[in-house]
Amino acid sequence: MNRFLLAVLLTVAFQLLSPMQSFATYSRRSPLEDSQELRFQDMLMHFLNPYINEAVRDYYQRLLLEPPLVYPYYVDVVESRRVNGFRGFILSITLDVTPVVGPHIYVGEDRLTFEVSSGPEVKLINYTHLKTYDLPLNWQHIVKER
Repeated sequence: MNRFLLAVLLTVAFQLLSPMQSFATYSRRSPLEDSQELRFQDMLMHFLNPYINEAVRDYYQRLLLEPPLVYPYYVDVVESRRVNGFRGFILSITLDVTPVVGPHIYVGEDRLTFEVSSGPEVKLINYTHLKTYDLPLNWQHIVKER
């Protein structure tokens, strides 16, 4: 009986901790020191965060009952470029984001491309879902029936 109980407890523990396995992939998002580039990226994330969260909410509303959030430190800049040439002010930025629910439980990974122009005007150009994480058992209640 004790072995059975231990096996059940270990199974539940592994199910609850399974999303945490992905935590190691985000260690690169923890810079060891400040830099001008990091400050500019953080300022950009403050500006873009409402647009990021709106796009993520729109995508996941068909999958989850609770909308996930993207915190600025769960965003990686993949690419940025000027759309209309040197010193042009129509810019394209591609981001990899990791939406979370509750106490920072990863729900997936997504790639978003925005076009930013004067105004400022921000338009979502492309949204690609890259990866889905299984939610722990105690968060399964927010998954919509398919």
